[in-house]
Amino acid sequence: MTPPLEATATVDAVGLSPVERILAKGRWKATLAMLGPAFVASIAYVDPGNFATNVRAGAQFGYLLVWVIVAANLMAMLIQYLSAKLGIVTDRDLPENFREHYPRPLSWAMWVQAELISMSTDIAEFLGAALGLNLLFHVPLLPAGVITGFVALGILALQRHGYRRFELAITALLGLIFLGFLYEALKIGPSASATAGGLIPHLSGNDSLYLAVGIIGATVMPHAIYLHSALTNGRVQARNDYERKRILRFERLDVFIALGLAGLVNLTMLVVAAKLFHAHGLISVDTIQGAHAGFSHLVGGGAALAFAVALLASGASSSSVGTYAGQVVMAGFVNLRIPLMARRVITMLPALVVLAIGVSPTSALVLSQVVLSFGIPFALIPLVMLTSRRDVMGVHVNKRLTTTVAWGMAVVISGLNVFLLAQTFGLA
Repeated sequence: MTPPLEATATVDAVGLSPVERILAKGRWKATLAMLGPAFVASIAYVDPGNFATNVRAGAQFGYLLVWVIVAANLMAMLIQYLSAKLGIVTDRDLPENFREHYPRPLSWAMWVQAELISMSTDIAEFLGAALGLNLLFHVPLLPAGVITGFVALGILALQRHGYRRFELAITALLGLIFLGFLYEALKIGPSASATAGGLIPHLSGNDSLYLAVGIIGATVMPHAIYLHSALTNGRVQARNDYERKRILRFERLDVFIALGLAGLVNLTMLVVAAKLFHAHGLISVDTIQGAHAGFSHLVGGGAALAFAVALLASGASSSSVGTYAGQVVMAGFVNLRIPLMARRVITMLPALVVLAIGVSPTSALVLSQVVLSFGIPFALIPLVMLTSRRDVMGVHVNKRLTTTVAWGMAVVISGLNVFLLAQTFGLA
């Protein structure tokens, strides 16, 4: 990945490194200049798959799965920070590091599974944006999917003018999603006591387990794990470990703010659906179109509009980020590059097929999130292994507690997936 112009020299004409030049701007300006990568990665955590799983979970089970969203978001914060740290310390992204330190056949296998996961990701993002266009402007779903592809390419084109414009565009769309659900929360007023009660971990049958795994798959996104290391790789060039430590401090703040915002959006989705649908006995609301109609009927046109606009912003932004991640995966694991347009067309084909044959978009969205959860260990385990190696990370190697917690998350996620398979095929 080509580093930005800001990182092409380690020292400028007056002897200041890129890090020192940023710090010389003052605390607030320096902080704003360093924020950004986590906001791009966090858009994957509020993609249309989240709309599908969170709305269905809230409508069917009320506040039951609040704890799953909170737990998934806390896991996401640690995972994304480790990915960002790997990029900052090594100046390589996760797939590049994997290719360097592990056998070539294993890298090719990792690439194949990552591409399959990318296609599943695209299904969620394209379907969501297409549904948003359909709800707002009554565009038929198939043409809406094609339009989404061009919109995603337009957002990606901002990178030609530097990473900052792309970061700001994605952050603006994240803000739009947040404002949409803030309006919903203020309008509908979910129960604070019931939300607090939902923090107690418990489930209610196979359907709740299916949705719990889907929420994790929609929240902890494999392609975001790969991507974050690429977003921080070379963004600001550090001369030594002390400067890397300074950058890591900013990145922790970046992750906390961006993933915290994404977590609030996800939590709001679920509790709004719980208050609006479950509390009124509308537990059969299991489609995005049904949720939109419910907002319009029970709350009013403003709430329905806010929901549709947030959905469209989510689909358009996450689709562009997903395409970016696909480029990182291919270039990193197998050192291959194809034109961005070709990648966009290839990965959007499964989504267009789903739209063309008339499969229920919401059901496809939820299923895609479950599929995504099976890709998490393939991204998370190499990340933990690499960031725990002193020969890779040097003085920035993970502390023992960090490694233990990260391995615990990998085991829990993998165990949930195995249990879900066993339940699905009647083996448990």
